[in-house]
Amino acid sequence: MFIQVIQGRTNDSAGLRRQVERWHDVLGPGARGFLGTTGGVAEDGTAIVLARFESEEAARANSDRPEQGQWWSETAPSFDGEVTFRDCREVDTTLAGGSDDAGFVQIMQGRATNRARLLELEAEFMPKLNALRPDVIGSVRGWDGDAFTDAIYFTSEAAARSGEAGMADVTGPEMAEFESLVEDLTYIDLKDPWLLGP
Repeated sequence: MFIQVIQGRTNDSAGLRRQVERWHDVLGPGARGFLGTTGGVAEDGTAIVLARFESEEAARANSDRPEQGQWWSETAPSFDGEVTFRDCREVDTTLAGGSDDAGFVQIMQGRATNRARLLELEAEFMPKLNALRPDVIGSVRGWDGDAFTDAIYFTSEAAARSGEAGMADVTGPEMAEFESLVEDLTYIDLKDPWLLGP
């Protein structure tokens, strides 16, 4: 799997959403290897879109289509200032991966100081998560070197907040080690996620 992360600040959340949905309806059917989109706008105006493809080659072929360039020229004005594009050639999934049924998506971004140990710790913890956090459907994480963008899919925001509050006593040491393995960690909460399958 390959993920392209498009991120910036928006001055027109509704317009950006219309453009993302238009891409899905009009351009999506002709995009070879397209797997789905997760996107949205946080309360502070941060907009993020994760476009998933079967491979980097499929994503490049989509980017090279003339209609893709036209779509972007119509979409760019929905952003304020610089828009960043991050290509993630390595992707991890946990549990059920992403889900178009999620009611809330939290994006975590940061940089791993010890990626191997981070993944090891995650593998050790995942079997416990089903019992501890039924609100977590799954996650999809894209890597750009040691930098990551992790989309975590929840049944609802209320369930996610409740589950998070109950975790401290159970996972304190593991969470402390996890936090020691990442830096520059930020969160983007998508309370009204845009979830568009192929």
